[in-house]
Amino acid sequence: MSSYPPSVPPQSSAQQSPRPAVPRPGAPEPAAPRPTTLRQRLAGLRGPAVPPRPLDARALAALAANPGCGRRALLDGAGVDKTALASALGSPAAFGQSQFAIVRGNSFEAKVKGDGGAALLRLVHEHLGAGAEPPGPDARVPDLTAAGPEGRAARTALALREATAAAAWTLLDHPMLALEVAGTPAYLEPDAVVVHPDGRWTVVEIKSFPMIDGAADAAKVGAAARQSAVYVLALEKTAEKLPGAEAGHTVLLVCPKDFSNLPTAAPVDVRRERAVTRRQLDRLTRVEELAGALPEGLTFDPARTAEELAEAVAAVGASYAPECLAACELAFHCREKARAADELTSLGRSVRGELGALTTVEAALAAALGGGRADDPASAALHHAARLRAEALESTG
Repeated sequence: MSSYPPSVPPQSSAQQSPRPAVPRPGAPEPAAPRPTTLRQRLAGLRGPAVPPRPLDARALAALAANPGCGRRALLDGAGVDKTALASALGSPAAFGQSQFAIVRGNSFEAKVKGDGGAALLRLVHEHLGAGAEPPGPDARVPDLTAAGPEGRAARTALALREATAAAAWTLLDHPMLALEVAGTPAYLEPDAVVVHPDGRWTVVEIKSFPMIDGAADAAKVGAAARQSAVYVLALEKTAEKLPGAEAGHTVLLVCPKDFSNLPTAAPVDVRRERAVTRRQLDRLTRVEELAGALPEGLTFDPARTAEELAEAVAAVGASYAPECLAACELAFHCREKARAADELTSLGRSVRGELGALTTVEAALAAALGGGRADDPASAALHHAARLRAEALESTG
């Protein structure tokens, strides 16, 4: 007896399977899935609850110092919080300013810009005035308040235009500058920009490290020059659109004098740093190309497990060097992976560059023992150096 109820006739297998829906004549075709935009792709890389971390001049200077690192270019371009990512990977960054240094720097900057920036304008005129009339009490300090970084950048561009047309001393306190990097906009905020009566624009960098007997620590001055060169590049983009405007290649570095809290200054020519930074930033691969090469669904969301994040980070090529330890939050993670892979770059770019075709520490040690290729000059030089060292040790033994 059939198991179907009397009121329900049995159906064949062909009747049981649903037939594909046939569109009626004239009916609209189903909409194709909308392609993922670059903004959505980058948001997915960051994680749904992670706000984008804006690029600053320090990050751009570090990025320009290592343009071959696609990992940093992608993470910075996508606005990934590398500090949180490094902590989630178990390799937190161990550098950065202390809270005391930040408070001291803010206090000194407020002192320099006090009284309408009179002391700051006086220093600019003293070192870079070029025969212009000294700034008086009528010097302009425009309000740059606006909504969001795009609004502030537009307000800054308008203030620069008005100040250049007015041909008067003007102090822009914390202006917002825009610079395109690897296809994505970066918004930069220098300490100050001063507009001269002749239309020149000068970047002012205020630091809390001391200037003793007119000189400061060379390494810190170099870092400030590389950072200021990024600001100069951004200013040049705006100056190109304004007749009579010129972004100066000499920035003014303002520091405490000796061991006091009194401001002093020194001009710093950043033409070399500007040229190097421009060339290196132009070499960066565009963010959409880097993101397009990644598998769908890959993310750097710090809420993921350490294993998932390690796989995501490994999917993007990196170029580690010891210099990264002072500039990148992921440096300790990258160093660990470079050492595990026996990469020569873990010993420094100069070592890697000198050894040519040798790419691993093991290959270099083997070449020193005579196991390298006979036609490789780097292997021959290593073997020769190892023999000389052995002879020297034997003669002193």
